[in-house]
Amino acid sequence: MQQLSLSESSLKPEAIRPDLTPTADNELLDAYSRSVSQVAEKVSPSVVNIEVHQRLRGRRSPTRPQETRGNGSGFIFTSDGFILTNSHVVHNATRLEVMLADGRRFPAHRVGEDPETDLAVIQIHAPNLLPARLGDSQAIRAGQLAIAIGNPYGFQCSVTAGVVSALGRSLRASSGRLIDDVIQTDAALNPGNSGGPLTNSRAEVIGVNTAMIMPAQGICFAIAVNTVKFVAGRLMRDGRIRRSYIGVAGQNVPLHRRLVRFHNLPVETGVLVVATEPNSPAQQAGLQEGDVIVGYSDRPLASIDDLHRLLTEDQVGIRLPLTIIRHLEKRVLDIVPEESKVWLDG
Repeated sequence: MQQLSLSESSLKPEAIRPDLTPTADNELLDAYSRSVSQVAEKVSPSVVNIEVHQRLRGRRSPTRPQETRGNGSGFIFTSDGFILTNSHVVHNATRLEVMLADGRRFPAHRVGEDPETDLAVIQIHAPNLLPARLGDSQAIRAGQLAIAIGNPYGFQCSVTAGVVSALGRSLRASSGRLIDDVIQTDAALNPGNSGGPLTNSRAEVIGVNTAMIMPAQGICFAIAVNTVKFVAGRLMRDGRIRRSYIGVAGQNVPLHRRLVRFHNLPVETGVLVVATEPNSPAQQAGLQEGDVIVGYSDRPLASIDDLHRLLTEDQVGIRLPLTIIRHLEKRVLDIVPEESKVWLDG
């Protein structure tokens, strides 16, 4: 058997290492890493840290602090200093201060907020601002790259990346109303990320990061940018979003099959009236506890969420039909919705 001889030079370390020639970092990055780093480079100057001061309620004491401080994220979306963030970030704030990515600090004032979509607009007056570009949430697809930028726990401009996990989700706001067309992503979010942008690979904002499911990993949500555009425009114009209300407390209930067939109802569930507010449109229309609402404005109504979706600003002051079941009898009442007072003073 022939023996294999190894020369001394062949055993040198450089002989068994792969032939690596020094190259620039950007040449070593793969396409995924390049996309993330390029987006971070373009969008990070638009991302801000919002310091929120809130006055504590209750009896004052020399040993008790008079206010608390918190932090959240936001991003500049116009060159004249309008900033998008979450409603829950700036809610009940007595003072707001914004720190830009370059370290500059400016006081901010709240332009308006909408708790029912968890969106808010604040503004600073500062020179040389770089606004982020808003994209189109209708153009995104599940599986595409999603990059979140924010300030978790106060760490400035932290970047996480993942994919769009699902589209068209619904998320319940603190008011109880459903936020529709929510983006689900697995880009990691942490406390302090709220209000920051979710972007695509073209550095366009496709959503505003708003929530995470605490026990789960990789389930985070962002308000779709098309919703954001509408709400932000109204907040900048009016300081609030107008919606109608009828003043009813209710719960979803199933309808008996015989009742559905007898009245030829298009729904198999309805909204049981638990209570009506005094002097509300519901009370003035004659709605009673125990009635089951099955239609509103000539539209079938199967749940409280359906009712919320139909209570738009276009309904304010207009007489509309409200279809109910009372003691197995189908009735139609006339109701005139009023403007909802569920909005916050500036």
